[in-house]
Amino acid sequence: MGELEQRIAFIKAIDALKEVQRKTYLISEKRLENSAEHSWAVATFAMTLVDYAAEGTDVNRVIQMLLIHDIVEVDAGDTLLYDEVHTETKVEREQAAADRLFGLLPEAQANDFRGLWDEFEAEETSEAIFAAGLDRLIPLVHNIHTNGRAWKELGVRHEQVIAKNQKIAKASQELWDYIKPQIDAIFEK
Repeated sequence: MGELEQRIAFIKAIDALKEVQRKTYLISEKRLENSAEHSWAVATFAMTLVDYAAEGTDVNRVIQMLLIHDIVEVDAGDTLLYDEVHTETKVEREQAAADRLFGLLPEAQANDFRGLWDEFEAEETSEAIFAAGLDRLIPLVHNIHTNGRAWKELGVRHEQVIAKNQKIAKASQELWDYIKPQIDAIFEK
């Protein structure tokens, strides 16, 4: 297979991301979002909230990571952050998916995309830290604006939401200080 065919095979494979349903309602509450919508929205968050990133953070790299980070869900599915059972196998399922999906690309591009994905997963660079924080922030915004609908339906507790979303504070204390009181208010209702 030539490089163009490899790239088209990858594009066709990741189209399945549109069919991976998440557990977060759209703000309109008409339906649950899919992983492709989530990736687009969180990349847009990065563009919009770039002023809250650490100084020197490359927003273009953040956007690239956010567009790549959930591609593995084509094979691995979306694992609910608060699902302790499926979280145990998440890493190995996603690693296998990354191997297969990025392996569809020509070698140099496969290495670039896999490097972005690995960087996001490691959360060591300012770009990955900011990307991971935004990835956690967007479902909170959805849950707050739907009065915690998904949390209620899934039996998610306040302490779980606080504990699992601390990386927002690592990415931006200002964003955490903005969202935490809103989380608290939803659970106080």
